[in-house]
Amino acid sequence: MHIEPTLTALNALSPLDGRYATRTQALRPLLSEAGFMAHRVEVEIAWLVALADQCHPELTPFSDAAQSRLKKIVSDFTEADAAQIKEIERTTNHDVKAVEYWLKAQVKDDSELSKAAEFIHFACTSEDINNTSHALMLGRARDQVMVPVLRKIEHQLSQLAQRYAEQPLLSRTHGQPATPTTMGKEFANVVFRLRGAIEAIEAVVPLAKLNGATGNYNAHLSAYPEINWPAFSNLVLHHLGLKQNTHTIQIEPHDWMAALFDAYARANTILIDFSRDVWGYISLGYFKQRLREGEVGSSTMPHKVNPIDFENAEGNFGLANAMLRHLSEKLPISRWQRDLTDSTVLRNLGVALGYSQVAFDSLIRGIEKLEINSDAIDQDIDQCWEILAEPVQTVMRRYGLPQPYEQLKALTRGKGITPEVLAEFISGLELPADAKNRLLHMTPRSYVGLAASLAHDTKHGSVSV
Repeated sequence: MHIEPTLTALNALSPLDGRYATRTQALRPLLSEAGFMAHRVEVEIAWLVALADQCHPELTPFSDAAQSRLKKIVSDFTEADAAQIKEIERTTNHDVKAVEYWLKAQVKDDSELSKAAEFIHFACTSEDINNTSHALMLGRARDQVMVPVLRKIEHQLSQLAQRYAEQPLLSRTHGQPATPTTMGKEFANVVFRLRGAIEAIEAVVPLAKLNGATGNYNAHLSAYPEINWPAFSNLVLHHLGLKQNTHTIQIEPHDWMAALFDAYARANTILIDFSRDVWGYISLGYFKQRLREGEVGSSTMPHKVNPIDFENAEGNFGLANAMLRHLSEKLPISRWQRDLTDSTVLRNLGVALGYSQVAFDSLIRGIEKLEINSDAIDQDIDQCWEILAEPVQTVMRRYGLPQPYEQLKALTRGKGITPEVLAEFISGLELPADAKNRLLHMTPRSYVGLAASLAHDTKHGSVSV
């Protein structure tokens, strides 16, 4: 088979750049190689502008016009610019040096900026630029893409929790009928778990360093011993919206990245759990799925409407977590002051978050298709009167009746029970009239505790009784 050399959706090795390309578009400006180059340019220029205010008399503060031109290089950076840097890299065989040479070429025709050309990348090691770029990339991807879509899922689930707050649901523990809940409460459980996971993602503080080849400002001090370089570095990072890591080797140790990736994996795991539960409810007939015109569920069975969105979500969450966990385990490890194993691994940031993004998109699609089948849910719970053994034996315990658990076990364990048999048993108990009456009027649908209140309060995080 002949494959064209130009990358297309059909010949891409990764489905993120092929089948799922449209679902990962929001991440490309931030986490692609072109995005990485754009962030490197931004960091190099931020460092240069700050140097102009400090390194006198060799470098003086830039005029407004010069600063405007430098800002325009950042704001107008295009994929064509990235391609030019890539072409320079073919000669340098060094990606950061290629960025430096490209920037020097951008200012060579400016009389003011060309004089400052040798201060581009001044005293920096490549990792100063790279780690700061990665912090910007991951922080922006989190704030602009990842958290907003997670919040959208949280909102969807919160709406379903409230919509189905009153719908009784036969619980299943160990796959067996158990104390009832409501469908809304089950959605609410996921809302609270996901909300905590999102907060953990948001709580991670991106760190960066601009301190030289082994983290000690050696080259900086050799040129300008009078400058307080740690304070200067901190100022540049602060202007970029980042927090300084004061103690590093040549690389920033990536511990904060590991925390972020672990937090993403935790959110993904919660949503895997949710996807499997909804898959099961669809299998039981508790939910139907809205049909799409022309969609086919099976190549041979015309009747099928498969829960493919939840299956796709589960599969892609698994791929994302495999990558995220490798990143979190590998990145904090470096031999002595530097090795390059982190460099090649960090080129896969877009892959890890991209698979998460595909999974989020599938999950949103699946949730939007759900239609509850109350008849099927009610039919199941109406056939399980044995679940009322729990409240009956609990009330018997309160009033000191002998062996309540054992009596109900003998009556119900491993066998169905009719409302008539249960009513006859309750009627024969020596209980106060109000307690007996309450039990006699209880049904599987009414025995849901505070489930409805818990479901309704997903907006507030408190229980209304």
